[in-house]
Amino acid sequence: MTIMSINPADGSPLQRFEPMQPEALAECLDQAGRAAAAWGRQPLAARTDLLLRLAALLRQRRQQLATLMTREMGKLIGEAEAEIDKCALACEHYAEQAGAYLQDEIIASDASRSLVACQPLGAILAVMPWNFPFWQLFRCAAPALAAGNSVLLKHASNVPGCALAIAALFRDAQAPEGLFSTLLIETDAVAEVIAHPAVRAVSLTGSDAAGRKVAAIAGSHLKKTVLELGGSDAFVVLEDADLDLAAETAVKARFINAGQSCIAAKRFIVVESVLTDFLHRLRTGIEALRPGDPLLRETSLAPMARADLRDELHAQVQASIKAGAVPLIGGQVVDGPGFFYSATLLDRVVPGMPAYDDELFGPVAVVIRAADENDALRIANDTRFGLGGSVWSHDQARGEQFARRMSCGCAFVNGMVKSDPRLPFGGIGDSGYGRELSRLGIREFVNQQTLWLR
Repeated sequence: MTIMSINPADGSPLQRFEPMQPEALAECLDQAGRAAAAWGRQPLAARTDLLLRLAALLRQRRQQLATLMTREMGKLIGEAEAEIDKCALACEHYAEQAGAYLQDEIIASDASRSLVACQPLGAILAVMPWNFPFWQLFRCAAPALAAGNSVLLKHASNVPGCALAIAALFRDAQAPEGLFSTLLIETDAVAEVIAHPAVRAVSLTGSDAAGRKVAAIAGSHLKKTVLELGGSDAFVVLEDADLDLAAETAVKARFINAGQSCIAAKRFIVVESVLTDFLHRLRTGIEALRPGDPLLRETSLAPMARADLRDELHAQVQASIKAGAVPLIGGQVVDGPGFFYSATLLDRVVPGMPAYDDELFGPVAVVIRAADENDALRIANDTRFGLGGSVWSHDQARGEQFARRMSCGCAFVNGMVKSDPRLPFGGIGDSGYGRELSRLGIREFVNQQTLWLR
């Protein structure tokens, strides 16, 4: 079975790739184990030098890589360029901070000296999604490599070109053989990779269904996992919010990457006293979005990545409307080539509808009405997911107190939820477990060894 990439903007096939043969896969896995053992013995400076070379190459090839990304998974070219910049930033961040993040932690005890030291684990398998095909990998790989591990990438089947371009970056940055490998394999082969003795941990970003499967396989082999799964982030607008800023940010927070982001604002929970004013502003912003060729700068709404994802989203929207949701804008598949879905705004969404209960992974904004602040908090936490959320209030202290009571891994006050190499990122509940980025992220894939000396 071949692996094929398709241009979401017009539905045309781009390129076909043959999956790795079993012998080649086995050799890659063995090489990753050997490379990890050697890399872990390298001084930190050698490991961080590789990250700096990667960052330089990312910046040099920014336009080439961004164009590839846009053609293969459909995101707006400006967003693709920003993604490459962010990958370079992550490499530079860990090159600068890895020493501090990995330094020994001295702890007083009955020993004359006791401490926690960080040791690399081995080969880390990164099972990555298509929606941020470079960023998702680099936010895992940069800290893993800095800590002394090797990395194996199993990328989503619709972005093989991006996966191979990442491998080329490592090759051209003169990474040791086997330190990083792209595995062009079918999903069925992932279990075999996890079971391999060289693989010591798995990082997966994807759906909660995929997370459950990978966690079960890894658990059966006693391999550690970090899971960053789906989300249904709340965007809570209180009565004292700056409505202009909130609505402007809301459009970006929901429709960036055509709404195909785990931390996109998906549930707009608005207190009744400002609902009419906020809804007017939100609707105006959404109506200004224009679908088109994502390589053109004037396009503001990208296609969805695949036809099946668009069809699934449309089914969720129609089921919600049938159950009583009110479509203020959109709700249709866009006629013509490509996988476009109309920018959609659903009002009067309540429990029992897919728009309330499930993650809508596409350009659909959902409005849920709240009586007051307490009701808004109840609604925000009424979800099986717990990745991110934001609250909007003129009173920062009030916003902070609200954010502290939100059941999610990342809570923002008067700002759009985003990932940042300096801050931990991850969720709770069906959004997964573990943390990426910052000090916590690099320590996920090390042995935090206790040393006791007298």
